[in-house]
Amino acid sequence: MRQLPQRGSVAIVGVAESDLGVVAPGLTPLDLMGQAIQRALDDCGLSLSDVDGVFSAASQLRMPTISLCEYLGVKPTYTDSSYLGGASFQSLAAHAALALEAGLCNVAVIAYGSTQRSARGTFVPQRDQNEYDSAARPRLPVTGYALAAARHMHLYKTTREDLADIALAARSWAQLNPVAFDRRPLTREDVLNAPMISSPLGAKDCCLVTDGGAAVVMVRADRARELAKPPVWLLGAGEAQEHHSITQMADLTSTGAARSGAQAYAVARLNPNDIDVAQVYDAFTITTLLFLEDLGFCPKGEGGRFVQDGGIAPGGRLPVNTSGGGLSYCHPGMFGLFTMVEATRQLRGECGDRQVAKADTAIAHGNGGVLAGQSTLILGTSAAL
Repeated sequence: MRQLPQRGSVAIVGVAESDLGVVAPGLTPLDLMGQAIQRALDDCGLSLSDVDGVFSAASQLRMPTISLCEYLGVKPTYTDSSYLGGASFQSLAAHAALALEAGLCNVAVIAYGSTQRSARGTFVPQRDQNEYDSAARPRLPVTGYALAAARHMHLYKTTREDLADIALAARSWAQLNPVAFDRRPLTREDVLNAPMISSPLGAKDCCLVTDGGAAVVMVRADRARELAKPPVWLLGAGEAQEHHSITQMADLTSTGAARSGAQAYAVARLNPNDIDVAQVYDAFTITTLLFLEDLGFCPKGEGGRFVQDGGIAPGGRLPVNTSGGGLSYCHPGMFGLFTMVEATRQLRGECGDRQVAKADTAIAHGNGGVLAGQSTLILGTSAAL
């Protein structure tokens, strides 16, 4: 059985974003990682000389940890650049926790940076293709997610209006976030009448394309309480990889989040009803719906009804993607690390107008590929330990 981090053995003690949206000309992914790392270290009162564990994944760098360590001028005792697409960062957090538990490092930094918006036209990410799928000329990743959305609609009578409610909820949260990329008013009609990208997903069902980076600092429990900010404890972690090509997905409406979530809940000794705030990967509106179901917040097929009428918006039954998510806050190629940043800030009570009252537990879920890799973290305050 795969070894998982022990409940409460490590904590997140620092988080930060780099510059977001459209960054200054000439900035590179490494520059954005460096910005975010320095800000995250400042957040917890540590310095670059304290860092001896470096964890990173990137779509624009072949050897992200090696490049990042050279850029920072650090020589860590442990590094990891395991790549699962947008699910990489929750997985790297679990790896960092195991390395910290084993004494392989003492201060672990997880970082990501991308200039995806600035580099459009000059950067073309390589995509693994299934030779049997290629003949159909899918426009990936959106074609794969559109297949999942269409299947969910067929089986469970989910509607485009239900998906629109997810986009509206994300925008409502973004309007409370001063650094969100798109805070403009958005109506259901705007979502439904937006240009169709891959039926049934229109332009407003799809994530932003932005620049940006983020960083998270983790330490063992024995050090966490000594630092500048209240520690946010890693209570549980899980990971699942089900397929690569969307045509090899056994059930287009059921993802590996059901398995990764079950692992995380078991270690955390919690269940979905215990979670105060959820940050789930929302590259498309359908991903939010699928993950709410598979992580146990509502039964399979009930996601459409769960999100209706502001169910996940401010004041709804469950606060979801309170930063505005990939749909309205930022999405620089991969979004997984940003769910961890927002979850940490919510648990520390730092979110201002969008702060969720009495938030002691949070889930931060990452998704990689076309619903291919799933990784889940459950985080908590000291009250949840």
